[in-house]
Amino acid sequence: MFDLSHYLPILLFLGVAILLSSAFVFLPIIAARFTGAHKPTAEKLTEYECGFPAFEDSRSQFDVRFYLVAILFIIFDLEAAFIYPWAVSVFSLGWTAWFAMMGFIAELALGLVYAWKKGALEWE
Repeated sequence: MFDLSHYLPILLFLGVAILLSSAFVFLPIIAARFTGAHKPTAEKLTEYECGFPAFEDSRSQFDVRFYLVAILFIIFDLEAAFIYPWAVSVFSLGWTAWFAMMGFIAELALGLVYAWKKGALEWE
């Protein structure tokens, strides 16, 4: 009734993907066991990113404004990603696309004004 041979390439692709992804996960673990990288020493446990020991609990809570600034950055970064292809092809798309983009920019500007008025961009 059903011809399952059409699914063979998909199953082969899925098998190769699972094999490669598991190799990328487990081969470094095995290599670390053989090279001795899993044995911690005082030198391996030192701080190397910031240069000084942590002075607070790593599970401490961040201020909500940090997350708000991060979300605003992502939103306006995506805005730039949407505006560039639109600007390249705006003359061939017509007035409908122009008004749609102006509505999109107006909505983002309204969100920025709201965040500004709420004090989300103020840093103490």
